Amino acid sequence: MNMNPLELNRRTFLSQGGVGLGAAALGSLLARDGLAAKPEIKQGGVPGQPGLPNLPQRVKRVIFLCMAGGPSHLETFDNKPVLTKMHGQPFPTSYTEGQPIAQLQGQALKCQGTITKFGKYGAGGQEISDFLPWHQKIADDICIMRSMVTEQINHDPAHTFMNTGTAISGRPSMGAWVNYGIGSETDELPGFVVLSSIGGRNPQPIASRQWASGFLPSRYQGVEFSSTGSPVNYVANPAGVGAGQQRELVDAISRLNQHRMQSNGDPEIASRIAAYEMAFRMQMSVPQLTDVSDEPQHILDMYGAKPGDGSFASNCLLARRLAERGVRFIHLYHRGWDHHGGMEKFMGICCGLTDKPTYALITDLKQRGMLEDTLIVWGGEFGRTPMSQNKGGIGRDHHIKGFSMWMAGGPIKGGTTYGATDELGYNATENVVHVRDLHATMLHLLGIDHERFSVKYQGLDMRLTGVKPARVVDEIIS
Repeated sequence: MNMNPLELNRRTFLSQGGVGLGAAALGSLLARDGLAAKPEIKQGGVPGQPGLPNLPQRVKRVIFLCMAGGPSHLETFDNKPVLTKMHGQPFPTSYTEGQPIAQLQGQALKCQGTITKFGKYGAGGQEISDFLPWHQKIADDICIMRSMVTEQINHDPAHTFMNTGTAISGRPSMGAWVNYGIGSETDELPGFVVLSSIGGRNPQPIASRQWASGFLPSRYQGVEFSSTGSPVNYVANPAGVGAGQQRELVDAISRLNQHRMQSNGDPEIASRIAAYEMAFRMQMSVPQLTDVSDEPQHILDMYGAKPGDGSFASNCLLARRLAERGVRFIHLYHRGWDHHGGMEKFMGICCGLTDKPTYALITDLKQRGMLEDTLIVWGGEFGRTPMSQNKGGIGRDHHIKGFSMWMAGGPIKGGTTYGATDELGYNATENVVHVRDLHATMLHLLGIDHERFSVKYQGLDMRLTGVKPARVVDEIIS
């Protein structure tokens, strides 16, 4: 597939846009006067590109749970008894010689054994640490990939690589690619939504370019929802401005933009028109989304959610509500996993804030029949070293040669472990899964052949998975 995002059928857009303007105006006025029925959860839809999906669609949406900062695989899903036996001994130079190490470069390297215990859980005997007691309860739902590798060893470029498939800033994020390719099932909310929370050690900043659209039209970028206060900035009407007046303003601006677009054909004008329309619709849809008064108390308790507190728990509940309403890609960041020191304390904090809500999200989706068509991805931008780093107590440095992530939902084989690292947890040695393979697998499950999904930019056919080989990890798919 080879498409130019600068090509747009203006006649089709204007004809569809005109209907959208009139329908939205009528709907808003009826709602204002109390004459409209309560809207269904899903509203309309935004189409993707012609010819997509080009594979059977196994899942409809993605919820990506990013543990920003890099959780230690050695304290979560990758038990290494040999490393623990070697605790305090010099780390073998055969592993590290000539290898990139973030902050331990040039220092004497010593083995750091795990600081917790592991047990086997679920029918498949998944090894999960005591830091994650709620994950232990969903052992049969998740597929743990212990052999992840990435290419960037510092936080910002590692996030950029995880989100865009390259360390080069300015490329489209995976959510933007998905939103562009197959659209979303709602026109009342953005097709790509981002939520963030904080708790733990040294929460690294996350730049908004991590969910940008790059060279794709800007309408496909992620929209960040605030976890506290007004969910979306500048969407609410100014004081004294009613829905009818706002509709008149949006219509007037849209007519001016349409006139301009007819004269020069700039597709970004179409994105601007779509943005105004989306903002107007969100004035009604966002309050309904964030008003969780219709949630039973036992659901709030299961997540541990307190509406408006900005927590990962509340964001997980909002993620489920976004998924119900047809949002295609939902990206949650929890910042606080940068454990260079104080690991025992901060692993307890981070797992305490994220473990139960993750269990609740999986359980809630399952009981609603939504897990079968939702892909959940859990993990950070990289892992942590099996060597010790003492910055205010036990810690681990950044690590890219082997770490753990997991997937769940759709046809993912729950209750299984895929891949392995060596006996010290340094190198991925069995069934290695590169970040590009993760992207290829995600696209495959959404019904997109990653090798046939490209956009020509600066003379090149650009893809999320890049030009280097990437494979779908078929072994984890039933």
